[in-house]
Amino acid sequence: MIDVRDNWRILLLVVLCVLSAVALFAPFLDDGGSFGEGNEEFVSDPTNLQYGLELSGGARVRGQLDGLLVEDLPIAPNDQRDVLRTVASELEIEQFDVQVRLQDQQSGSVEVFADNVTRDQMAAALQSAGFDVSASDVTRGVTEQTIENAVDTLSSRIDETGFQGGQVTTVSSLGGETFIVAEAPGVNRTELQELIGEPGRVQLKVGYPGENGTYVTNPLLDAQDLQDIQNASPPTQNIPNDHVPVRLTDDAGERFQDELNTHGFTDPNRAGCTWPQNMESGGPCLLTVVDGEIIHGSGIAPTLAETIRTQQFAANPSFVMQTGTFEEAQNLEINLRSGSLPTELTIETSSFISPSHAQSFKALAVLTALGAWIGVSLVVYFWYRDVRVAIPMLLTAAAEVFLLLGFAATIGLAIDLSHIAGFIAVIGTGLDDLIIMADEILQRQQRVETGKIFQNRFRKAFWVIGMAAATTIIAMSPLAVLSLGELQGFAIVTIAGVLIGVGITRPAYGDILRHLMLDDVKRK
Repeated sequence: MIDVRDNWRILLLVVLCVLSAVALFAPFLDDGGSFGEGNEEFVSDPTNLQYGLELSGGARVRGQLDGLLVEDLPIAPNDQRDVLRTVASELEIEQFDVQVRLQDQQSGSVEVFADNVTRDQMAAALQSAGFDVSASDVTRGVTEQTIENAVDTLSSRIDETGFQGGQVTTVSSLGGETFIVAEAPGVNRTELQELIGEPGRVQLKVGYPGENGTYVTNPLLDAQDLQDIQNASPPTQNIPNDHVPVRLTDDAGERFQDELNTHGFTDPNRAGCTWPQNMESGGPCLLTVVDGEIIHGSGIAPTLAETIRTQQFAANPSFVMQTGTFEEAQNLEINLRSGSLPTELTIETSSFISPSHAQSFKALAVLTALGAWIGVSLVVYFWYRDVRVAIPMLLTAAAEVFLLLGFAATIGLAIDLSHIAGFIAVIGTGLDDLIIMADEILQRQQRVETGKIFQNRFRKAFWVIGMAAATTIIAMSPLAVLSLGELQGFAIVTIAGVLIGVGITRPAYGDILRHLMLDDVKRK
C-alpha cells in the first residue's frame, strides 16, 4: 500500500513526467505539421517541439530602424497633436511619418521617419513649432517604444505566415546601438527580407478629378480604421479582382460614407475609374496604397453606391479592398492584421542555414547530450559501486531534462543550440547536486541507521544545494533579461532547470534514497 504522505514528491515527479510526455508527443497538441511543408529537405519530427534556426534551417536578418530623433522637448499633453501637424506640414511629409511621444507630463520626444529629411530641416520644423533646438540636438535613431512596437509588429507578421519557431528579438552593441534580429525557419533570406523589410503601411485614399486638369488624392482610411479583416480571396462572380474583405469601425464607416457621397462616388452619372491610365479624364477612384505605392484603384459597385447614397452603409460598414494579384492580396492581409512598421528596417546583415545542414546539428546536439549523460553515469557508478544509489540518480537527472523538454513544448519555445547548451549544463549541475546529496546522506557509504538521521543529513545537503541553486540563478539572471542574443536562451533554460531540480527532482531523489536505504521500520 503506497503511503501518499511519505511518497508525494515521487508521485509529483511521476505525474509531471506523464504531463511532459503528453506535451511532447500528444498529436492533438501538434498545430498541423512542421515548417517547410512541401520542401523535401525538411524532416518531420515525432515530437511537438519547435526548433530554432540552428536546428531547423532558415534565414536570419539583423537591421536598424531609420529615423531622426529629438528628446527632452517641453511638450504638454494638449500640444501633442499640434506639434505633430506642424512638423509634418513644415517638412511636407505625411503625418504618419512623424511620431510625438510624451515622456512625462512636461516633456516628450519627436521622431521623423521620412528618409529624405535632414537634421537641419527637422530642427527648422521644430523651431516653427516653438522649440529652441538646433541641428546638433537631432540624433539618428528612434525611441525604445518605437523599437518595441516594431518588434511586436514583425512578430505578428511572422506568426501570420505560420512559420513555426520564428522569432523577433533585439540585441545591443557595445556602442549602445539597438538592432532588431528576426529569424524564421523554412524560408530563405530574400523571402524573410521581403516579409519584414517594408513598413507595410496600408491606406485607402480617394482620388477624383480636381480643377485645371489635376487629380486629387486624399487619405481616407488606414489600418486603425478596420475592425475586422477576413482572409484574402480570389475573384468571384461579383468581385472581378483579388480582394480582402474588411469591416470598418463605426466612426470610420460614417467618414467613409460621407467622403464617397461628397466626391461623387455615388452619382449614377459618374464616369468610371480609369486607374492606372489617364486617371485625370476618368471618374473618382478608391485607391489601395501600400507604403506610398498604389497597388490597385477602382470605382464602387452600383449596389454599394446605392447603400452609401441612401445613408445605409454606416449601419453595416463592410466592403472589400481590391488588389491586382492574389499575392498582393495576401500581403495586404498580413499587413492589415499585423500592423505597420513606423519606418523602414535597414538590413545590416543576413544569414542562411540550409535545412540539411541544420539536421546534422540536431543529431550532433543529441549525441553530445547523450555522451555527457553516459560519461557522468560511469563516474557515478565507479564512485558508489551501488546500483541503489547510481541508477535512481541517473534516472532522476534524465527526468529533469525530460521535464524541461515538456516545458519547452508547452510554451512553444523554439529550441536552438544555446538551449541545448543549457540542457547539458542542467545535466551537469543536476548530477552534481545529486552527488552532494548522496555523499552527505550516506557519509561515504556508511549505513544510515534511522529515519531521523536520514532526515537530518537530507536537510543539511538540501541547504547546500539550495544555496548553490540561488547562486546560479542570481548569476544567470542578467543574461536572461538582457538582450544578449544566444546567451539569453542558455540562461533561461539553465534557470528553469535549476528551479525544476530544487523544487521537484532533488526532493524526489531524497525520498527514493530513503526507501532504498532504510526498511519500513527505520524510515520513521
